[in-house]
Amino acid sequence: MISRLTQKAAGIGLIGALSSAPVFSASFADHQSGTQFSSLDQINASNVANLELAWEFHTGDLPPEDLTGKLVAFEDQPTLVDGNLMICSTKRKIFAIDPATGKQRWMFDPKDPLETGIGMRKCRGISHWVDKQAEAGAACASRILLGTADYRLLAIDAKTGKPCEGFGEMGEVDIPIDKPEIMPGEVIATSHPAVINDVIVVGSSVADNQRVKAPSGRVMAYHARTGKFLWQWDPVPRDASDPAMKTWKDGTKNFGQGNVWSSMAVDEKLDMVYLPTTSTSSDFYGGERVGDNNYTTSVVALKASTGEIAWHFQVVHHNVFDYDIPARPMLIDYPKGDEMVPALLQNTKMGLVFIFDRETGEPLVPIEERPVPQEGVVKGEVLSPTQPFPVGMPALVPQKFDLDDVWGFTPIDRHFCKKKVEGLNYGPIYTPPSEKGTVFMPSAGGGPNWGSGGYDPKSNIMVVPVNRMPMIVKLTPREKSNVKKEDGQNVEGLSMTFDVLDSPYIPTIEPLMSSLGTPCSAPPWASLVAVDIVKKEKVWEVPLGGLEAMMPFPIPFIDTNLGMPGAGGPLVTAGGVVFIGYSIDDVFRAHDLKTGKELWRTKVPAAAVAVPVTYEVNGEQYIVIATGGHSMFGSTLGDSVVAYKLKK
Repeated sequence: MISRLTQKAAGIGLIGALSSAPVFSASFADHQSGTQFSSLDQINASNVANLELAWEFHTGDLPPEDLTGKLVAFEDQPTLVDGNLMICSTKRKIFAIDPATGKQRWMFDPKDPLETGIGMRKCRGISHWVDKQAEAGAACASRILLGTADYRLLAIDAKTGKPCEGFGEMGEVDIPIDKPEIMPGEVIATSHPAVINDVIVVGSSVADNQRVKAPSGRVMAYHARTGKFLWQWDPVPRDASDPAMKTWKDGTKNFGQGNVWSSMAVDEKLDMVYLPTTSTSSDFYGGERVGDNNYTTSVVALKASTGEIAWHFQVVHHNVFDYDIPARPMLIDYPKGDEMVPALLQNTKMGLVFIFDRETGEPLVPIEERPVPQEGVVKGEVLSPTQPFPVGMPALVPQKFDLDDVWGFTPIDRHFCKKKVEGLNYGPIYTPPSEKGTVFMPSAGGGPNWGSGGYDPKSNIMVVPVNRMPMIVKLTPREKSNVKKEDGQNVEGLSMTFDVLDSPYIPTIEPLMSSLGTPCSAPPWASLVAVDIVKKEKVWEVPLGGLEAMMPFPIPFIDTNLGMPGAGGPLVTAGGVVFIGYSIDDVFRAHDLKTGKELWRTKVPAAAVAVPVTYEVNGEQYIVIATGGHSMFGSTLGDSVVAYKLKK
């Protein structure tokens, strides 16, 4: 049962049993539990400063010179399988490398299209399944599962990298899409599939802000041995008898999305797969979908064997804020009275932390509905009058923005920022999108995002990286917009405008910056936050990332440790160390779990917008992270995976 394995979780996939040297540590659990914790403690707070580079591996998948209209991010979380460290490149190539030396053993190319319609190149990892009915050593008895950018599910032999011929058609299954795509790559697989017993559950990324009548974000399940279709579940209900239909006043015929683009978590003993769903189409206007719109923007627990709903909870009603649930649910043990119960912790873009009994869905931290702003709403929109808030649990990011929060490097910056904000709507969280423009704090990107947090079960401390820069969201009536349907998505500087087909409003999003290009909110613009989730107290918070990479030359006496927005997640270890890349300053860091103090840092080839992993080989502990950057943040880009170990 995964809840009882969190003490052994290592932020990495299952390690296979080996009968000969090298000798690997066996203290690993399935990374689908989401705790991003390792019980390894050879590297600890007292010696982490002695880390040195052990090896560097290059995938060869370098970003294109012209990044116009492309999204490239090396976000892989490597997985240790049968003595090989598996790397998934931005083009979904799988590399099996020696975890001690970084030398390549084999490579598998899924022949993903070089570009999808939205130009997305990323992979957040692979999954692993062992066929318990197969003879020892048989081909594909241990297999790797991978989703692709053209929405296929692949199975390959973990030992050789060759396709598993008995799976689907020669090792692959074409996952159906419920309606024709308006562009290649409108529906893709970004995160690794969930594997529970003999069932593979596959989510999808449905392109945001393209059309109201978007493809379904349904979740599909297949048999891990044969690839046979088992069941599907749609986060937008279609059956008139479904209780959720009451939350869609005018029905669901023309709506899609609600997809699960992030990672899922599983509990094999309970036969549960836990889905973090997203908003339905479209992101910022919901006038045609009056109601709360269950099961979108919800934590949904399904019986993995049948696809039936066990329980669900919606964290944002009638979502017009693009507050998807971006993070994999975290499976932990949590106190309830005098006992520890299997629990599910869900981080959200809002910085609100929800905790449930993962068998029943009962909130273990009380939740209350609170009134939220209704002013400034566009014509045709009907907002939810309340939203759910966890009682007593501290928020991970600020929950409002007003004139008192306006900031600038100089009085001139602050003046320009104040004038800009005075012309916008602003206020507490859930202040709605408007025609004049609304300041979103937290932004639609979070707060926390897909990298989620790491959790130490001994101290009950969860550590989460967060972005803290506000965003402006503006809705322009179609008849007043200069955007034409054939223009699609327009990018001007940091501003993005979307021609959402069939919507009466054209959304534009941009960060809150002065006319001089400086932030209008006070630093830090990214933080690493530690919370004791049992005491419900913030333990510490430190800026995450520095400005050095953005400066043409050093400026003496200037504090550059102001936090830089980024992506990825942490690794927490029993050695009392938090490893984190995240920031776009091309630095990989180690922090003290108890205090947040930075204990070690090293420059890396490109921004480490990924999740670190750790393992032990022949008595030596390694820390590994992908360092390839993220084009959306304008970071350094590359193709490196780097590993560190203690100096001898």
